[in-house]
This record gives sequence, C-alpha cells and structure tokens, in this order.
Amino acid sequence: MSRAPLLEVRGVSKRFPGVLALDRVSLSLGHGEILAVIGENGAGKSTLMKVLAGVQHQDKGDVLVDGEPAAIDSVNAAYDRGIVLIHQELNLCGNLDVASNVYLGREPRRHGLIDHKTMRTQAQACIAKVGLDVKVSTLVERLPIGRQQLVEIAKALSVDARVLIMDEPTSSLSTRETETLFAVIEDLCASGVSIVYISHRLAEVKRLAHRVVVLRDGHNAGELARDEIEHDAMVRLMVGRDVSQFYARKPHEPGAVALEAEDIVVPGGAPEPISLRVHAREIVGIAGLVGAGRSELIETLFGVTPAVRGHLRVGGTDVRISSPKDAIAAGLALVPEDRKQSGLVLEMAVRENVSLPSLEREARRAFIDKRAEREVAGRMIADLGIKTRDDRQVVKDLSGGNQQKVVLAKWLALAPRVLLLDEPTRGIDIGAKHEIYALMERLAADGVAVLFISSEMEEILGISDRVLVMHEGRIAGELGRGELDEEAVMQLATGGQPART
Repeated sequence: MSRAPLLEVRGVSKRFPGVLALDRVSLSLGHGEILAVIGENGAGKSTLMKVLAGVQHQDKGDVLVDGEPAAIDSVNAAYDRGIVLIHQELNLCGNLDVASNVYLGREPRRHGLIDHKTMRTQAQACIAKVGLDVKVSTLVERLPIGRQQLVEIAKALSVDARVLIMDEPTSSLSTRETETLFAVIEDLCASGVSIVYISHRLAEVKRLAHRVVVLRDGHNAGELARDEIEHDAMVRLMVGRDVSQFYARKPHEPGAVALEAEDIVVPGGAPEPISLRVHAREIVGIAGLVGAGRSELIETLFGVTPAVRGHLRVGGTDVRISSPKDAIAAGLALVPEDRKQSGLVLEMAVRENVSLPSLEREARRAFIDKRAEREVAGRMIADLGIKTRDDRQVVKDLSGGNQQKVVLAKWLALAPRVLLLDEPTRGIDIGAKHEIYALMERLAADGVAVLFISSEMEEILGISDRVLVMHEGRIAGELGRGELDEEAVMQLATGGQPART
C-alpha cells in the first residue's frame, strides 16, 4: 500500500472582496520532497501558503496531513501539524540573541522564569542542524542576512517542523550565502523534512526542485516532474504563452552623452576615482558580485551619499549634486533596490505615490492640485499598464510587479533624462519582468539614458548595450555588446581579465 502524501490540498478556494485569489487549487507534497510552487505575482501563491500556514482560512476545499483532514485555522494549529512558513521578510528581533529568537514566545521555563541554560542548549542543537556556527548568545543584528536566514530555519526546526514553506528565501542573499542555504535545504530533505519552495528565480527551481506546481490567475496551470523542469517549460505554464522574445533588445545608435562622471570618489568606497559615460538611447548595465560597490556608486550619482570629489555633467552641463533634490532638478531619477523601504509609501494610494516627486510642480498656492494629480496618475497607470482597481487603491495591496511599476511611474512622470535602476526586477514574476524590460527598451528608444544594476546574469547579458563590471569598489572593465558572455563578466567581477578572442 502506497504511503499517503505528507500534505495534500484538494480543491481549495479563497475569495477576497472583488478578487477570487484561489479557485479550486490542488497539490500534494511527499515526505522529504522539495516542491517548487511558481507563478506570476497575483497567481495565488502567497494566499495558498498563508492557508497552509494558518494565517488565512480557505472558503472551500480541504487540507490533509498524512491523509487525514486537518483544520488549520491558526498559526499554532499549523505548528501543531509541523507546518511552518518562513516569510520573505525575516521575522526576527535584532536586539535579541540567537537563542531568544529561536524560542521567542515558547521559552522553556523553570519555576515560572525563563530557563536560559536549557534554552541555549536546545537552541545550540537547532542551529547545528542548519550548519550555523555562531554562539547562541550572539545578537541577531550582528549577523549577516544569510546567517539570519539560517536562524529563521532553526526557529522552524525548534517546533519539530515537518513542512518548511520558504518564500523567496534567496532574494537578499549573496551567491555564497545562497549556496549555503541550498546545502541546508538538501540536508533537511535527506533527513525527511519536506520543503515548499517559492521563487521567481527559475534557475534555483531547476536546481533544487523534485517537482514543480505552477499557478496562474488562482488556478492550477500545470505540473512538471523532475526530468521536465526546464526554463522554457516553466515560463510557458506561468504566462500561458511562449516568451521567445523575452529579452527583446533592439540596439539604437547612441545619442549625445547624457550623464558623465569624471573622477568620482564614492564615500566609503575604493580610493581610486571612477569615471563613466552613459549616452542617450543607451542601456548600460552594471554587473558585479554582492559588495562590489554598485549600489553605492549609483546612490552617489543621485546624491544620496554625495561624492567626496569629482565632476558630474548631465547633458554636457556641469552640475553639483549634493542631494537627491539636486539630482531630480538635473534630470536624474533613481528607482532604488528596496521598493518597499525606499521607493513607496505603502499605506498611501497609487495616485499619491505617483505624484509625490511632482508635488511642487502640481501645487497651487501651497495646496495640492488634485485635478493635476489625478491626470498624472491616470496617464501613468495607462502608460505602464499598472493593474489596480483605480488610482485610490492602497499600494501595499498591489502585487510586487505592479508596486515596481508605481515606483517607475512616479519618476517617469517627471520625464527624466537619465534613469538609474537598482535591481529593477528583484522579487517580481517573469511576466512583470518582461514588461519592465519592454519599458526600458521604450525609454531608450525615446532618448532616455538608462543605467541599471542587476545581479541576474540573464538580464545583464540580455538587455545591455554595454556593461560596466565592478570589483571591490572600482570599475574593473567594460564590455561591449559583442564581448558579452557570462565568463567575461565573471572574470572581471572576480578581479581577473576576460579572455580575448
């Protein structure tokens, strides 16, 4: 007799006001299996995971554990069944030590007081399971993000987790930290723990997953067995069509120099000055490993951290950029890496977010011109295809891809000469990525100079006219379109020289 799946979902539906988030979704998870659940933003992945973790309750359908119906109506009920959700934004207290985080809210007690000795002994055993070699008395805020991720997993194992649901676990990790996490996941799987793995990074899915379930618009779109997991097959199921022209870059003849940095010294960066040029109608990528200084450079160009010394010219005119306000006045716009922290006011409406940089322009006698605000928001919603109920919808309720479009919209409303983008497609689905690439292409065709950072090699190779590769705070080299390949980029990124043919 075959063994029942560890976890099974049968015909689960979930409706929110005006939205059917899940429509008769089904899946199963075997013992010691790594199951990837993928789909575009808004496909229903997060809602399904919240149902499994007891954060939300389904309207219809059943969840079974070990073949028996399970009423998972709270997070504690999920814990009791051994199901733990590890959120993309880690849920840790930086001012507490590792042991206190692992057992937060479940501290062992002796005579009514926290038994710190027992807690530390048990926490040490939990972190050993994930290969975390730190003292449990270490404050979590002192750990790099990759090790904090391991603390979160150890926390899950402390409740005897049988199912770990991991939501975009590598979105903030370096390559080395990602490799460590993969090794931990594979060890957990070998020990019998089952993993539900959610990621937009399809290369990770191909490497790790035993099976893939694809959701689209709240429905089951298909399933792939281990030997069927290929990039194109996943894309077809996710978007419902072939994306043969995913990177539809059409090189344009570069125009005049739009942005020129001459002998710029970045605060806290390498002592050697940096010089670069970006032309109108050109898309220039900045590649490099985590810590290479890419974000620091782009923030210096935008005045977030003013340059120690050096000269900047925009459109051939010398400019002094000591603040973002100076940069905006000069015709620059920056879409930051962390849209939620630095790019949006999540509790405000789409209309208000889109109009934020334009407030002074749209003000009448110290009052906001509401009519102009509505017109700008309406135009940008239409131009960028932002999927929102209307311009009054709160931004936090939008999908990641549409949130990113709102960030772009607020800057494009100012018609910038130079658009700076830091990881423009991080954490968004493959369909939304395609739309962002198409927008970058359209802006370049209209004469905008685009300078962007990406940690995804496919993006760097696919949409750049030129690539500047950084290593240890300096530009290690430049590669033209005809020189671009992964080996050449990685050689420069690691301090070497690309092979010349």
